[in-house]
Amino acid sequence: MSLAQTMLLGFIAGATIFLGLPVGRIRRAAPRTKAFLNAASAGILLFLVFEIFHDAFDPVEEAARRLHEGQNAWGSLVGYGAVLVVGFALGLLSLLYLGGLQRRGRRSPQIGPGAMAMAEAQAAHADSASTVLSLGMSIAVGIGLHNLSEGLAIGSSAKSGDTQLALLLVIGFALHNSTEGFGIVGPLAAGGVRPSWAFLAVAGLVAGGPTFLGTLVGYGFQNTYLSVAFLAVAGGAILYVVAELLNTGRKMGAWSMTVWGVLAGIVIGAITDLVIVAAGG
Repeated sequence: MSLAQTMLLGFIAGATIFLGLPVGRIRRAAPRTKAFLNAASAGILLFLVFEIFHDAFDPVEEAARRLHEGQNAWGSLVGYGAVLVVGFALGLLSLLYLGGLQRRGRRSPQIGPGAMAMAEAQAAHADSASTVLSLGMSIAVGIGLHNLSEGLAIGSSAKSGDTQLALLLVIGFALHNSTEGFGIVGPLAAGGVRPSWAFLAVAGLVAGGPTFLGTLVGYGFQNTYLSVAFLAVAGGAILYVVAELLNTGRKMGAWSMTVWGVLAGIVIGAITDLVIVAAGG
């Protein structure tokens, strides 16, 4: 398969992320609907975390298996394990401490007592909207890192001449990415924040663009350490976001809808992943 054809496949697989993003433009939704949307987003991302760590842990497990068989695989075992742990910590802790810095940076300045109540109300609303939008973009970053590894799989399959597998991977990843778009905007709809089309466009590029980039990289060369690193960072970042979404669901006072939403999100993620497996991916 030529480079141009491979680039087209990577573009198609990543572009479907935009299919779920317009849901974020919903103007009004009942509180229970908001809780369900927020939780369904968490469920999709939670399944994605399972999938990410399964893929990232495979090289570590394979190295341990080779060690058991008497092969000299200590270097691979320690190397892959270190990349996995450091990448996971980087993805998880970076969002934790960056979020803390953002919250401290948005503290309200001291003002006169006459305008205090109005200023506090405006600041609270602005802070809430900013927090929700930051959360949505954090989800996009985590998904983008994961999609980079998907692009690597597409590119390497195309380069090896396995055209059928490359096409089937594109179909499966395209379906999967369409649900991930909803995962980005679910917390926005739940928080009553209606993002601009510009925000959705940037989020789509951040989340879907790496699929195209990964396709190009995978077509040129393969590196297991690089793949594990991207997956680990993505897993840590998305796990932090899942915790934030579940915390939001608890605060919304609709815990039963949150649990049902998580279940629905996991089922949606599992169904789209089974499409990939059935395709041989």
